[in-house]
Amino acid sequence: MQIQRLSTEDGPGIRTTVFFKGCSLKCTWCQNPESISINPEIQWMESRCIGCRTCVEVCPEKALFFTEEGIQIKRELCTNCGVCSEECPSTAMELLGMRWDLDDLVREVEKDNIYFEKSGGGITASGGEPVVQADFVAAFFKRLKEMGIHTALDTCGFYAQKALDKILPHSDLILYDVKEIDPVKHNNLTGSSNELIFNNLTHICDYMRTHNNPCDLWIRTPVIPGATETEENISGIGAFIATCLKGEVAKWELCSFNNLCRDKYLRLGLDWAFKETPLLTKSRMEELTDIARNSVVNSDIVCWSGPAKFENDNTKSGDNEMKPKITKDCGTVL
Repeated sequence: MQIQRLSTEDGPGIRTTVFFKGCSLKCTWCQNPESISINPEIQWMESRCIGCRTCVEVCPEKALFFTEEGIQIKRELCTNCGVCSEECPSTAMELLGMRWDLDDLVREVEKDNIYFEKSGGGITASGGEPVVQADFVAAFFKRLKEMGIHTALDTCGFYAQKALDKILPHSDLILYDVKEIDPVKHNNLTGSSNELIFNNLTHICDYMRTHNNPCDLWIRTPVIPGATETEENISGIGAFIATCLKGEVAKWELCSFNNLCRDKYLRLGLDWAFKETPLLTKSRMEELTDIARNSVVNSDIVCWSGPAKFENDNTKSGDNEMKPKITKDCGTVL
């Protein structure tokens, strides 16, 4: 599992983010490839490996091999049973994904309540796509609300409306991804059209007008070189916000491309189409931010966050140089 504590990027205040496994989209730039499948997955951490070959010996499917490059996993044989991770003395073999009982998860995140009270923070459900496990997330959020803890749903928007409606009554904030305005491009980049995503987004706004919660809606757009990083896309999303969401959006955040997930793909034995893609420059992000501000009614809601390259950067493509601050009953979790 993965529970990220002391987060300041997934909603207001200091937050604890719970990453749920399983996603309804297949974004080509995905920053969390380990969260796409709802099933457990094995990864090998080279930096932890001591070369003892215990994992190779105990693997019941004979799916592990020791080579000059380290441990190799034959994914077509691996059943992700977790035996290798249980026996590995250095924790180099790691099983991603475990089932949590609702009571246990609530008790675990409640440990951070002092940070929430002091900072105005809370719990964010992210992923993957948490609405894939709608019943569990709804029950989780309901318990948190009863304890007075702020809840935020970080979502891609691609699911049945009835699943979303289970969670909305217990959500204080929605962090909603709007990636690409053009439906054909969206399908090429994510594997699905954006029609359902926009329908669910307008439904959230309608729900907010007739209920006491969610109280806030933040739009987040990943700015990906060669994909979503076009002026047409940014201005198109801005026009949609201005004309269709009728002032319900409290923040629109442009999230610059981040390449720190490259090692995740290597550990899972996956190729990544953006592994050689350089970061965007600060000036390019500011240029797109200006376009966004000019496309909406209230320019104060627009900001950008994430890494960027210095204009005179001579380092290898993709190196991180700076990170500006923004103006910013069982479920399977990572």
